[in-house]
Amino acid sequence: MRIRGAVLEEIGRSRPYAESRPLSVSELELDPPGPGELLVRIEAAGVCHSDLSVVDGNRVRPVPMLLGHEAAGLVEQVGTGVDDVEVGRRVVMTFLPRCGGCEGCATDGVTPCVPGSAANNRGALLAGGVRLRRDGAEVLHHLGVSAFATHAVVDRHSVVPVGEDVPPEVAAILGCAVLTGGGAVINVGRPSAGQTVMVVGLGGVGMAALITALAFDGVTVIGVDGNPDKLVTAQELGAHAVYRPAEVVELGIKAPIVVEAAGNARAFETAVTATAPGGRTVTVGLPAPDARASISPLGLVAEGRTIVGSYLGSAVPARDIPVFAQMWREGRLPVEALVSSRIRLSAVNEAMDQLADGTAIRQVIVFDDADGR
Repeated sequence: MRIRGAVLEEIGRSRPYAESRPLSVSELELDPPGPGELLVRIEAAGVCHSDLSVVDGNRVRPVPMLLGHEAAGLVEQVGTGVDDVEVGRRVVMTFLPRCGGCEGCATDGVTPCVPGSAANNRGALLAGGVRLRRDGAEVLHHLGVSAFATHAVVDRHSVVPVGEDVPPEVAAILGCAVLTGGGAVINVGRPSAGQTVMVVGLGGVGMAALITALAFDGVTVIGVDGNPDKLVTAQELGAHAVYRPAEVVELGIKAPIVVEAAGNARAFETAVTATAPGGRTVTVGLPAPDARASISPLGLVAEGRTIVGSYLGSAVPARDIPVFAQMWREGRLPVEALVSSRIRLSAVNEAMDQLADGTAIRQVIVFDDADGR
């Protein structure tokens, strides 16, 4: 079938992206779903830092590649062997398919799925191969999803069904920002009443961690970011205190659970410094591969502190997305508040500029007309 999608043509083009236009909205051919796959009409797709990391070269992927990995949509067709998701069902996309049988999947979310990661690195679906073409040439998949498009063919392991009561924008954000940030709080931080959770870096993932921590009774939540507008937003969402990174260090502010969601070395150093004796630093941000941080090993030993890496919030999507959806239903997780703007597919390059400038929380591409223009 013919679809429209935003294809990354070249990595590392200069900014502003609104002028260099690394992403082009193109017409493509999409194969029908194969065995174990689904065709999904995309309703909403979030613009995430992991997309920007491919555009700017911090995460090198093969190109041309149809970007986008945080999304929700309606199932329009199922391949053979798919008997647990029906046509018309809303599904949340997840950017790391879990096969359920490898050594990575056996860790209950701690480490990534081995074949899923390999497929993502190749730009293929979990079963192998590519379902996208443009003018007869292959266009690769981004993280098994490629959601910056009107439709996507994905592996069954890349989606989690949700109720029709969950709006598309909320469902989309559950699949990455909430799963990563909220998962880091629930699966690794595990706060209890009387404790304090500090979140360093208040982008989409950080704000998701913040609202998840606020859902716990009796937990004090601190937001940290260098952007004053984001500190205001954190307060509006219910943060009990907010600080700039320099203030955290100068004032000696500490917490037993600190989630680092900025994805840079300086933020990681701030998070480690702000972790109280006996506490945990949970790092979910993805810095550049050559980034290096300086910390004191003595502080870890003498104060009994730990640093825990948490990829995708150490989550198992099929287990955790329904939990977050229920928290949203109960009014405990205001996911809608993370949407900073709604845009068209044609504005995707400008959206990357907004993300790089650090001014957006979650921009959401909405597909509510025939072609997403």
